[in-house]
Amino acid sequence: MLEVKDLTARYGRAQILNGVSLKVGENEVVALLGRNGAGKTTTMKCIMGLVDQKTGEITYDGQSLMRKAPHMICRAGIGYVPEERRIFPDLTVLENLEVGRRPRREGAPEWQLEHLFELFPNLAERQGNLGKQLSGGEQQMLTIARTLMGNPKVVLLDEPSEGIAPVIVEQMARVIKELKAEGLSVLLSEQNLHFARAVSDRACIIEKGTLRYEGGFDDLDAHPEISQKYLAV
Repeated sequence: MLEVKDLTARYGRAQILNGVSLKVGENEVVALLGRNGAGKTTTMKCIMGLVDQKTGEITYDGQSLMRKAPHMICRAGIGYVPEERRIFPDLTVLENLEVGRRPRREGAPEWQLEHLFELFPNLAERQGNLGKQLSGGEQQMLTIARTLMGNPKVVLLDEPSEGIAPVIVEQMARVIKELKAEGLSVLLSEQNLHFARAVSDRACIIEKGTLRYEGGFDDLDAHPEISQKYLAV
């Protein structure tokens, strides 16, 4: 579904990614793990066409994304939930969701408001509230829900559990499992190994812009030195 090969990326003179390769299969959740500054967000921004200085290859559904503009990548069927959330603070929850509405996409689930409000009951209760009146966790939910209104096939989630209350983290885990049940593929950027393990099929570990591990969580558990070296704070 989504494949990254030998991806390098720079911001000015600073090289951030060094030949990163990974795959996300159809109806699969893959966790991209690493500490702050490891290159997780840059990898996602490269996929979305938000980094100009990059080389390598990024393909989605057999088509190259390397020279496509971000809006064309979105239209192709990839949804991006940035860590910064970027909701419209002076629009209501309902208005934020309508901004993200896109036509139905062949081969992807169609998300209606009723379905989203079942998935995010907090938003259903606060649909008339302004975005700036929501808690951080609710804003994160709103960002995911707005992305789903675009009916994507693949969703990139950047640090969805970062800085939110434990009860909301549990809801996020349930949401990601529901996305997979609906047939979506998910690339999940995370520092929280426990959270990633609960929702993901496989793990990729990135450190200083280089992929250090790719495989299942059972294999990762069998080699605790890997987690200790690349994930421990």
